[in-house]
Amino acid sequence: MGTCFGSELTDKVAVVTGAGGVICGMFAKTLAKAGARVAVLDLNDDAAEEIAKEIREKGGTAKAYKANVLDRKCLAEVHKSVTADLGSCDILINGAGGNSPKANTDKEYYEKGDIDSEVVSFFDLDEKGVEFVFNLNFIGTLLPTQEFAKDMLEKEGCSIINVSSMNAYIPLTKIPAYSGAKAAVGNFTQWLAVYFSKAGIRVNAIAPGFFLTKQNEKLLFNEEGSPTARTAKILAATPMGRFGKAEELNGTLLFLLNNKAAGFITGAVIPVDGGFSAYSGV
Repeated sequence: MGTCFGSELTDKVAVVTGAGGVICGMFAKTLAKAGARVAVLDLNDDAAEEIAKEIREKGGTAKAYKANVLDRKCLAEVHKSVTADLGSCDILINGAGGNSPKANTDKEYYEKGDIDSEVVSFFDLDEKGVEFVFNLNFIGTLLPTQEFAKDMLEKEGCSIINVSSMNAYIPLTKIPAYSGAKAAVGNFTQWLAVYFSKAGIRVNAIAPGFFLTKQNEKLLFNEEGSPTARTAKILAATPMGRFGKAEELNGTLLFLLNNKAAGFITGAVIPVDGGFSAYSGV
């Protein structure tokens, strides 16, 4: 993993938010394997420590930090600690994000009578739930970037990778806040790419399709393990006919971070989705 795209990550300092989760935890391990010193940030400090410990046990360099990506003061303190422990940040992976049931509708389509029933329709969406989802995904990308991109201004070859979603291209039913928030992340990625272009910081995003993680497991499978009706629809709309494997995101990550292979790429949002965003359904 570290011989091709990862070779120039040796001695780089990478900060990964949301690194206690499945995908960003894997990103942290991949970066460490490629030679980077990794700061593993997550609100769940136990989950972050588990990832950092696994990296260290395999000979890598990593340290876990409890971090709230919606708390500017907390991020500033974490930044000081990361600098003291590992050094100045060269790579930032903005992976913290997620959805909330309070920002979802029960049904895909409005039907007559829903507004007066117990069904959670668009008209019943919880304002605080929607606000939380937008903040977690968008503000949770903005604040860490404000904090850690400061380290990159006086250096060359630095990168920021945001985590968007294929539903930023076409919104999924039931989850309007999450789809809208991820669309905002994609747009923000392009804005940052332009803003930092004269400073030598490349900013790109990865837009994963459907990958089986702890966050979406209950949405995709019933309690007894059988696939939900939504899972059947997802696979039918994915030309490759399967869920992605988390490790299939690694190539895109390492490619985008490689300044020789991707040095002229900035402002790109790359879907890794088995063709989902390209399929019209016909």
